[in-house]
Amino acid sequence: MTRNLVIIGSGPAGYTAAIYAARAGLAPLLYEGIQPGGQLTTTTEVENYPGFPEGVQGPEMMELFKKQAARFGTEFVEFRNVSKIHTDKRPFVIEDEMGEKVEAHAVIIATGASAKLIGLEKEKELMGFGVSACATCDGAFFKGKEVAIVGGGDTAMEEAIFLTRFAPKVTVIHRREGFRASKIMLERAQKNPKIEWKLWRAVTDIEHDEKKQVNALVLEDTQNGGTERFETQGLFVAIGHKPNTAFLGPEFERNEVGYLTLKGATRTSVEGVFAAGDVHDPNYRQAVTAAGWGCSAALDAQRWLEHEGLA
Repeated sequence: MTRNLVIIGSGPAGYTAAIYAARAGLAPLLYEGIQPGGQLTTTTEVENYPGFPEGVQGPEMMELFKKQAARFGTEFVEFRNVSKIHTDKRPFVIEDEMGEKVEAHAVIIATGASAKLIGLEKEKELMGFGVSACATCDGAFFKGKEVAIVGGGDTAMEEAIFLTRFAPKVTVIHRREGFRASKIMLERAQKNPKIEWKLWRAVTDIEHDEKKQVNALVLEDTQNGGTERFETQGLFVAIGHKPNTAFLGPEFERNEVGYLTLKGATRTSVEGVFAAGDVHDPNYRQAVTAAGWGCSAALDAQRWLEHEGLA
């Protein structure tokens, strides 16, 4: 059986695309990947998504998204990644990591992007308990607390400045003296009286209390190898994101980082394949914007299928 639409990815973008496509009668098949729900499943509380005035746990919200998509007839492939989209034939052939294949007239790629982490064992364990990779998402939880941020690019400077809205002190930790950040962003951060600097330092460990709340970092001097204990109540990692596009072939146009480039609102360089969310959007990286992209991709896919006489 050839599917009308296959959706790859299960964050806000993928689930929202499924809701719209299923309500349009397209009976989509959605590959959830090995982390159903995407990055939000590592977030404790979400307070900035409309419709949840008291906030909502990230995993709970993603479960609600999934139930809504299922209600209208979406089918799911759980805990399995897609390894390849065969675009040399129509309908497309979507092959998963187990070697199983599904045919589809249209595809929506909503595989998101993964935050680059330092590589410490405790980073994932403490994510949501004082460690975060998104200041915009989690900064408000640190009101009145002193925090640290790791990074040397524009993102790190922007997020450090943003965090000063809530934190009385933000310490930028960077392993060298030079920065990748643009001159204007670096100057803005340097002029902010709430931002302090720890240069020639690298985070080698994260300390926490019995409630798993971060209370200190172990820093290594990158020049002489010495170590020090630095007390802080939060750690933000801002060393970039990596879009989850490695499984795609060269026919899918991407920028130098790997984000999909679009031809119009949500169309990729392959006709009949659309993209939604962080997989093409390096600027906002919010659940609400990803959901909006999911809606747009589903509507574009529906119209394309109708125009081609395939649905």
